[in-house]
Amino acid sequence: MERLLSEITEQPEVLQRLIDLEYPTIHKIAADLRSRDIHWLLIAGRGTSDNAATYAKYLFGTVNRLPVALAAPSLYTTYGTPPRLQNALVLAISQSGMSPDIVAVMEDARAQGMPTVAITNAPDSRLAQAVEWIILCRAGEERSVAATKTYTAELLSLALLSVALASDEGRLKRLQALPEAVSAILAVRDQVLQRAERYRYMDDCAVIGRGYNYATASELALKLKELTYVGANPYSSADFMHGPIAAIGPGFPVFLAAPGGRTYPELLQLAEELRKLQAELIVISDHEELLALAQSPLRLPVSVDEWLSPVTAIVPGQLFGYSLALIKGLDPDHPRSLHKVTETL
Repeated sequence: MERLLSEITEQPEVLQRLIDLEYPTIHKIAADLRSRDIHWLLIAGRGTSDNAATYAKYLFGTVNRLPVALAAPSLYTTYGTPPRLQNALVLAISQSGMSPDIVAVMEDARAQGMPTVAITNAPDSRLAQAVEWIILCRAGEERSVAATKTYTAELLSLALLSVALASDEGRLKRLQALPEAVSAILAVRDQVLQRAERYRYMDDCAVIGRGYNYATASELALKLKELTYVGANPYSSADFMHGPIAAIGPGFPVFLAAPGGRTYPELLQLAEELRKLQAELIVISDHEELLALAQSPLRLPVSVDEWLSPVTAIVPGQLFGYSLALIKGLDPDHPRSLHKVTETL
């Protein structure tokens, strides 16, 4: 078994371990943060971790009613003009904790007296040393270049922190069902793996989500680029309607990340419009009505709350990217031009 597939299948275990071992620490972090005058979040991340930060924008905005901004690390390292901060929680997301620009954001935040938290899989990294609090992903070593289990661990870490800040026991209970939900998706993985053969010669595609699952669209597009070298372009469905839809013609592949929730009716309407344009639809959903419109339905066998659905919705995308890489004769464990740890300034 390739490392990548092995790491994809480890995710239920990783998620359960994170809940069991890390929530006590997260509970302490939340108690400390509630004692401070926090009005907003500033989040720093790159690549996959930046997609997790997109999820955080919707999560902390809806559950905690906190505005979220994504940091521009080049302001710190290239331009030397870090923004002045006040009443901010500054959060870094980095599986390796090695990128100097992310570390620079946190070191400056600490110097300005802001509370700082890092979500990382590397407890001995420079990033971990730069912050007050660490949330460990507990994912074990991730040897494949493409992040899978660390991404879902980052999402779950964010969800645990949000729930702890809100002191919401009901949400915590629903969150605890995620490992079992991911296991159910992996149990039907062969159905997903078989769908990829149809796209052996795909060169370009659009990947669409909205709200919480805009993060899923971005992460799925990244996985397709990394693993299969397909020009996958992610969009919010709203942004897609403001121009990019003009590029869609007969046979053009469009992925829709559309689990149930408040954005579902809009995505169903978009799918119907795309069918009229004769697009090739690949749909990740738990709703039969939408799956029936797809040439390639990627069925989610279980439903979770919308605020948790990015953890489950990305799993079929990970499997699809892995399978398509094999079909194209590529090595999913060693994508060209990439390294496991990328250090940017």
